Amino acid sequence: MRKEVKANERSWNLLAKDHYETFKKRLSENNQILNPLIIQELGDIKGKTLMHLQCNTGADTLSLARLGAKVFGVDLAPDNIVYAQKLFSDFSTEGQFYTADLMSFGEHHDQQYDVVFTSEGAIIWLPDFKIWAQTIRKLLKDDGFVYINDMHPFFLMLDENQLSNGIFAYKYPYFNRQMDKEETIGGYAAKERPGECYAWMYSMSDIINALIDAGLQIEYIHEFDDLCYDLGNMTKLPSGQYYYPAWKGKIPFMFSIKATIKK
Repeated sequence: MRKEVKANERSWNLLAKDHYETFKKRLSENNQILNPLIIQELGDIKGKTLMHLQCNTGADTLSLARLGAKVFGVDLAPDNIVYAQKLFSDFSTEGQFYTADLMSFGEHHDQQYDVVFTSEGAIIWLPDFKIWAQTIRKLLKDDGFVYINDMHPFFLMLDENQLSNGIFAYKYPYFNRQMDKEETIGGYAAKERPGECYAWMYSMSDIINALIDAGLQIEYIHEFDDLCYDLGNMTKLPSGQYYYPAWKGKIPFMFSIKATIKK
């Protein structure tokens, strides 16, 4: 495991208890915490086996189980998996979880699934999309599909603090998968605290070409002008997503991709 990924593991462990408590409360108050758009795009998953990559403490995984899927999850941080198992136990729900670095998970996991799922802020933590896409291909049954819903790289180029003040300002380069180091972690569902962590910028072509090169074919790519969390000064939609009225219809904040095995 490369040192940056190991640092991420340590930092995500720090957030696990907070995430568990935050999402347990939300799941007690709501049957679903998934973006309704994700539910719509996934379609009927009742009875399907589903592997949730980078599942964190299992909140979205539990929502997927409530849609009728037979769910599995994998995450880098051991504490995330401990609390995912606890969350499922709290709600008397069945699920199976694995602790693993996705960069090596495919080397020792032979089970295949109807659906591979990843969403909302996951893929920025991956240092190698080639390995990620090959792992997805290995995990998928021949008639299965992968569904990805995540942050649009155009949005990730921008200065979030400036954007929340109504200023469109470039901060990060779009190309070359630049690595960014932060000294704190948390904030959206956990108290922010000191924690060395690393993220990798990506382009749409990085994602799409990695999937194609792994033997997948793209069924669709959709782009959206709302976001899965509040940057500050954003308006909340009934779906639970957030948007800036000033940037409505002007900036892509999220995207989704569905891909299947190339025949």
